[in-house]
Amino acid sequence: MAVAMAACSLGLHLSADNTFRAFEKTTVFKSSSAADATKLCYITHKTRLSSSGITIIPRASTVTGTVEDGNQGETDTIPTPIVIIDQDSDPDATVVEITFGDRLGALLDTMNALKNLGLNVVKANVFLDSSGKHNKFSITKADSGRKVEDPELLEAIRLTILNNMIQYHPESSAQLALGAAFGLVAPTEQVDVEIATHITISDDGPDRSLLYVETADRPGLLVDLVKIITDINIAVESGEFDTEGLLAKAKFHVNYKNKALIKPLQQVLVNSLRYFLRRPSTEESSF
Repeated sequence: MAVAMAACSLGLHLSADNTFRAFEKTTVFKSSSAADATKLCYITHKTRLSSSGITIIPRASTVTGTVEDGNQGETDTIPTPIVIIDQDSDPDATVVEITFGDRLGALLDTMNALKNLGLNVVKANVFLDSSGKHNKFSITKADSGRKVEDPELLEAIRLTILNNMIQYHPESSAQLALGAAFGLVAPTEQVDVEIATHITISDDGPDRSLLYVETADRPGLLVDLVKIITDINIAVESGEFDTEGLLAKAKFHVNYKNKALIKPLQQVLVNSLRYFLRRPSTEESSF
């Protein structure tokens, strides 16, 4: 189930007319909900392959508290928003799972936003457990019917979901990295990258290794991680990228010439990732 990932970058821009643009063409979509009058974003193709390629421009606005088909408790403890992009569990589709306690509804606006990225939601289901209500989608590309392999489009999916969550559940912005850019409530705590960053590599059979990265989230992180890995000629087969509040957790199945990474190459990869992740993050002026 090899998934070839090419490195690229993504831009996310906030504007005032409630439209999205994805990659080379302009895609416009609107929702009938009241919150759409005050929140929007553009997704535009960038040629630079770095986190500075993700640009989020905030606009002053007022959110009326509209909830996307869900329940919003005013006095309850705010749950941790979680978005999982899973490339492993289904060989034919990209699986996306979204959790925000029990506050999410059917997410019809989110599914429409994904369709406007050129995607089809081929299956959707909801299940409950002790952590809350889980909305799970299986997504394919509309033009080919195949799962999403492009890291730029995967990052577009992630940012679109997070943007919609902030739009319809503004209380979530206090627990998301994107909340500092255009949420009504910025995160009250700052993640120390030095403390939060953990990188491990282990063998996953004779033909590949498993890379695990945990660090502070920021726009464009998925694309940048793939670029760092592929820049040293390591292939990314598949993986999973989780956004858990202010943290990002990624698992990638990787190989070098169809073999598991030897120890010296593992160390090179770890050093490259640590150097990149511990540099100062995207400056506020670039949002």
